[in-house]
Amino acid sequence: MQPAFDIEAFTPSPLWLSAHAQTILANSLRSTDGVRFHRLRLDTQDGDFIDLDFASVAGIHLAPSAPLVLLLHGLEGSARRSYACETYRQLARRGVRAVGMNFRSCSGEMNRTQGLYHAGKTDDVALVVKWLHGRWPHVRLGAAGFSLGANMLLKYLGENGANTPLDGAAVVSPPFDLERASEVFENGTGRRYGARFLSSLQAKALVHARRNGGGLNVDRILNVQSMREFDNAFTAPVHGFRDAADYYNQVSSKYYLDGIRVNTLVIRAMDDPMFANDIPHALLAANPAIFPALTPYGGHVAFAEGSRPRHFRYWAERQAARFLAGTLNNDYQPSGLA
Repeated sequence: MQPAFDIEAFTPSPLWLSAHAQTILANSLRSTDGVRFHRLRLDTQDGDFIDLDFASVAGIHLAPSAPLVLLLHGLEGSARRSYACETYRQLARRGVRAVGMNFRSCSGEMNRTQGLYHAGKTDDVALVVKWLHGRWPHVRLGAAGFSLGANMLLKYLGENGANTPLDGAAVVSPPFDLERASEVFENGTGRRYGARFLSSLQAKALVHARRNGGGLNVDRILNVQSMREFDNAFTAPVHGFRDAADYYNQVSSKYYLDGIRVNTLVIRAMDDPMFANDIPHALLAANPAIFPALTPYGGHVAFAEGSRPRHFRYWAERQAARFLAGTLNNDYQPSGLA
C-alpha cells in the first residue's frame, strides 16, 4: 500500500498575517535566481503562436525521461514570474522537469490575432498538453496553475475528465466565481489590485483594436475604470461572449469541479484579498479526485513563512511540488487532505 500524501502545516510569522502584507511582500521579494530558460514557439491553427519556456535549475540535471509539469501563470504574468521560478526550483529538487506556458501576448511579444487570453481559454491549454504528450509520449505529465491560470487549469480538467494525458495537477489561489471576483476589484482595496492589471490589459487591447478593428470601440476601451468594464468592452466581444456576466458564468472554475478525474491539489487562502468568499466547500469535498488545502491565512499567491521577509520560505509552491512529484513518480497516493 502506498503511503498517503500529508500536507505540511502552513506557519506564517505573526508579523505577516495580514493578507495584504503576505500578497505584497511575497510577490515583491521572491527570487528568480538560478533558473534559466529555453524558449520554443508553437504555432496555432488560427495563425497565432504560443511561447513555451522550458526551465532549467542551476546545479540540477534532469533526464528527458523525468516527469514534466506544465505551469500556467496568472493574469498579466508570464512563465518567468517569481512564483513560477520558485515552483521550477521546488520541482527540480524532486526530480521533475518543468515548462511554463506564456499565454498569448504574455511572452514579451504581442500576439498576432485580435484575441488575447482569458480565464477560460482552455483550447490553448489543450493544444500545449497534446503537443507535450506527443513529444514525450512515455513521460508522466502534470500541471500547475496560479490565480487566473489556476481557474484555467481547473476548467480544462473538468472539461476533459479522465480523457487527458495529465496524471496530476495542483492549483494555487484559484478564483472559483469570477462574478464575485469582479465585485472585489470594483470596491475598496480591491480597486488597487485591479488597477495594476487594467492599464496593461488596456494597452494590449488598444494595439489590437487599432491593428485588427473588428468593431471594437477604442474610446470605450480607453475609458474603462474597472475589470468588469474591460471585460464588457474587450474580453467578451472579442472572445464570443454576450457580455462580462456571460463570460464569468461560462468560465468560472466552480462549474467544472465535478468533472475533474485527475488527482488535483487545490491550495487557497480564505483571506485571499483578490477574491470574495467564493470557496465552494461542498463541491470540493464531493469530488474524491480533489484534495483541498485551505488555510486561514496566506493572501494571494503568497503563503510566505518566516519572520524575515528576505528569507521567506514559500509554502504553496513547496506543497504543489511535493504533491506533483509524489503523484508523477508514483511515490504515494494523495489522500485525506484537510
